[in-house]
Amino acid sequence: MKNIGLIGCGNIAETYFRSQEYFNNIKFVACADKYPEAAKKCADQYTIKSLSVDELLNDSNIDIILNLTIPQAHYEVSKLALEAGKHVYSEKPMSMKYDDANHLLEIAKKNNLYVGNAPDTFLGGGGQTARQLIDEGEIGQILTGNFIFGFPGVQEFHPNPESWFQQGGGPVIDMGPYFFTTLVNLLGPAINVRARGKKFLDKREYLAGPKKGKFFDVEISTSVMFDVEFANKSIIQGFISFDVQNHGRNHMELYGSKGSLIVPDPNMFGGPVLLSHKLGSEWKEYSVENKYLGKTNIINHSGRSNEAPKQSNYRGAGLSEMIYSIENNRKHRCNGEIALHVLDIIESIIIASETKNEVQLRSTCYQPEPFSEDEIKLLLK
Repeated sequence: MKNIGLIGCGNIAETYFRSQEYFNNIKFVACADKYPEAAKKCADQYTIKSLSVDELLNDSNIDIILNLTIPQAHYEVSKLALEAGKHVYSEKPMSMKYDDANHLLEIAKKNNLYVGNAPDTFLGGGGQTARQLIDEGEIGQILTGNFIFGFPGVQEFHPNPESWFQQGGGPVIDMGPYFFTTLVNLLGPAINVRARGKKFLDKREYLAGPKKGKFFDVEISTSVMFDVEFANKSIIQGFISFDVQNHGRNHMELYGSKGSLIVPDPNMFGGPVLLSHKLGSEWKEYSVENKYLGKTNIINHSGRSNEAPKQSNYRGAGLSEMIYSIENNRKHRCNGEIALHVLDIIESIIIASETKNEVQLRSTCYQPEPFSEDEIKLLLK
């Protein structure tokens, strides 16, 4: 059992605290936030210590830092944690910049520390069932595929949406990690990208909170279309947008030489997975309700019609698997090399959309090993 200190007591913290209900090796002992009142509220709610960031980093009783700060702070906080001799697990993305993320891996290697990174949703029943079907050759060689993620933007519900629309923010860096990590799990590493982006409005209106009715500046492309070529020769097309009022799907479709596969929403852990072998045939449904990390456990009231109202959310699985890997001296699946490669895809897409050139990736990674039910069972309460 490793003691975990959490930095960043925002909305996502609740989800990670809930992971203690599912996994037998997650133990939070302290929290910190740049706003002391947020840390105290969190500590009181979950009966842990409230510390300053410096106190938490210097606490010899804490083994792992869970970095839940805003994305623009991920690099600096993870760097401080690694330099303090702590293992790090961070929310996505690993950093705003590829070079900074690469520096984190250098520090971790030098200090013999683990770096883990969200998303861990590919460890769920949906992602693992899709992986099994692909590995078994059910749809043959993956040739191409596509996915869509679109909604109007976080100004719909968030009182401070500015960072999503400033440099370092945007739809690709916000939602891309889920899709690209799932694709690396299913297909392996990518080699190049092509893209184009568009900023349709220079200003957006606050639609929630005390600034409602006022406007803020938009600095980045809010819709990006792209394709990613993988080392296995497949080419996957994607569209991620903050300009879509409504659409009907968040799933991913993969087209192989022997059939097609519908991979469920990579923002969640559940299913089902759908398989078709030939034109006009029925789609065969593979339920994941019998999987440890696939069964429905939440009702989602997001209001988006493209999101299933009932889903499975086991965030924290990647953190738990990293802790087990630390204790057993093995490679963890949500590792820094995959997170760095995903960030490389994201940053390269943004560069490609601005330059209108094909961009070759700087990194590669190993495709993570499948996550078996027997391995998952070892982590569960």
